[in-house]
Amino acid sequence: MLKFAPYAKTEVLVVSIVLIVVSAAALITGTVVGILSAGVVAVLGLPVPIFLLSFFRDPSRRADRESIPPDQMLAPADGKITDITEVDHPRLGGKAVKIGIFLSVFNVHINRSPCKATVADVQYTPGKFLNALRAASAELNESNEVLLEPKQDTGVGLPRQIIVRQIAGVLARRIVCDTKVGQMLDSGQRFGMIKFGSRTELIVPKRENLKIIARVGQKVKAGSDVLVQWTADRASGG
Repeated sequence: MLKFAPYAKTEVLVVSIVLIVVSAAALITGTVVGILSAGVVAVLGLPVPIFLLSFFRDPSRRADRESIPPDQMLAPADGKITDITEVDHPRLGGKAVKIGIFLSVFNVHINRSPCKATVADVQYTPGKFLNALRAASAELNESNEVLLEPKQDTGVGLPRQIIVRQIAGVLARRIVCDTKVGQMLDSGQRFGMIKFGSRTELIVPKRENLKIIARVGQKVKAGSDVLVQWTADRASGG
């Protein structure tokens, strides 16, 4: 049975109420024109709640059905890999690799944790709402940065910290982050979403034991597809 994100309640409720009120008002007139108007409203308005239900769908993924190996970090969002770049990131201690994922309105918009980790910090930054396909959007748009501390003692050389960054787009006007500092997230666990078109980034420290699996242009699914993999425990921390 298809699940839906709990974050959809407000939008679905508001649209449903508007359609009911407009249709009822047209029917109350009791005229042929009023009845026909109510029918037109119902027919033309039907795609809106259907779109909302489609947008807020929450399908089962690999992480919901099986245990994820600790050396794998999964996609935090559905969408298309638009860029894989090296950056300097002070919160991660310097050199890092950023993997950008663009989410169209047709993608599932649930954000998931890439690995088993503890939430170390959540930092919201207000900003603009440029098209998420534009390079400037990553720096100028409203965003929310979730700093995660991957579970250690796994026999894998995992970094001490990684980042998942939620970035609003031209249509996305609300970032939802349903988690708090100190919370433990399982690999692939849902923690929020960005409503109506957006961008999500996974940022990890650049290290010798980092293997990038993702490729630019690849379409990925959150909680299923592997973006990066960590090889033998040749380095600690970082």
